[in-house]
Amino acid sequence: MSFYLGIDFGTSGARAVVIDEAAQIQTQVRYPWATGAIADVTSWETALWTLLAQIPENWRRKMRAIAINGTSSTVLLCDDAGNPISTPLLYNDARGSLVLDKLSQIAPPNHTVFSATSSLAKLFWMMQLPTFSEARYFLHQTDWLGFLLHGQLGISDYHNALKLGYDVEQLQYPEWLTSLQLPIQLPQVLTPGTPIAELRAEIANQFLFPPNCLVCAGTTDSIAAFLASGATSPGQAVTSLGSTLVLKLLSRTRVEDSRYGIYSHRLGDLWLTGGASNTGGAVLREFFTDAELENLSREIDSSQASKLDYYPLLKAGERFPINDPNLLPRLTPRPDHPVEFLHGLLESIARIEARGYELLQQLGSDSLNRVYTAGGGAKNPTWDAIRQQCLKVPVVSSVNTEAAYGTALLAKSKF
Repeated sequence: MSFYLGIDFGTSGARAVVIDEAAQIQTQVRYPWATGAIADVTSWETALWTLLAQIPENWRRKMRAIAINGTSSTVLLCDDAGNPISTPLLYNDARGSLVLDKLSQIAPPNHTVFSATSSLAKLFWMMQLPTFSEARYFLHQTDWLGFLLHGQLGISDYHNALKLGYDVEQLQYPEWLTSLQLPIQLPQVLTPGTPIAELRAEIANQFLFPPNCLVCAGTTDSIAAFLASGATSPGQAVTSLGSTLVLKLLSRTRVEDSRYGIYSHRLGDLWLTGGASNTGGAVLREFFTDAELENLSREIDSSQASKLDYYPLLKAGERFPINDPNLLPRLTPRPDHPVEFLHGLLESIARIEARGYELLQQLGSDSLNRVYTAGGGAKNPTWDAIRQQCLKVPVVSSVNTEAAYGTALLAKSKF
């Protein structure tokens, strides 16, 4: 019996899931982020080693392959030994807005890279740093964590590389990007799940993994959640209700439009089209504890529409379905009763979700017929009822809501 390990570096913490040859979960472990740890590469490394150590030895000794996912467009600069030379820029860091005018002179109109949070926008911003001359590699979070395991620098996957400008139809960097001759090594891009190399010998020995355990090209956290969901047919979608709101609709048609923050990931012969909004669970937790969210949600009458119209954001800036780095939060008026306030927030986020799926269909995707839900918000039946009224299609829980499970499936996919 062989086992496969998926590791998820998400917005609330890191998780690991081990599955067997029948894709059944054998064990899972977690590492929650301390305050500020999500932006600290030392904490990433600690989380990785802690997760490996927590997996029971009997599964580690029979591990055949490992894959990792990370938050999309979380990036860092490294020297030629893989040492980070600057603080990472996180998935939602919008400093790239300062270089969008420069990008507009280089990339084709409405390209995916025209977002303040795209990997390429972040690279252009980082090129202005005093330490940039020390950099040799530009890596995504997934790329760097994979390097810690297999020891080969500068390898990525085409899910992470999409927002760097990689052409996922032609499977190569486009001429408009290569002609820039950037003074840094862009990653070599592989199909997600492709075996890269065996686990570094010292890591295999330390954690008692087989010496021939393979490390595979990874993916992003939202795509891993899609893989875990059970969605398989065009028209089926996954909404990830985590710290942020992420939509993924399986379609036979590729849809791209940077004006709305819409992009498509390749998934075999189909396309995962969608976008990521800055609204979501992080806004809810700004006002309510988890216990309050659970208890107050029970008091909401989901059959009655809220009279409140919010655009719930923690700070200025939105990515999808409105792509505006200066969009202001709208959280007033705030009623005295917390149940009314929560109802307004949940319904407003549901309307943003519905608008996102409407846009995808207007731009040519397959028609939405079912929405699977992943993330912490998947556990809120009141929210599901509100969302189903807004979306007008069945809303169901994902078969498995752990992105780490989807990543474990990816590790197993080539065997």
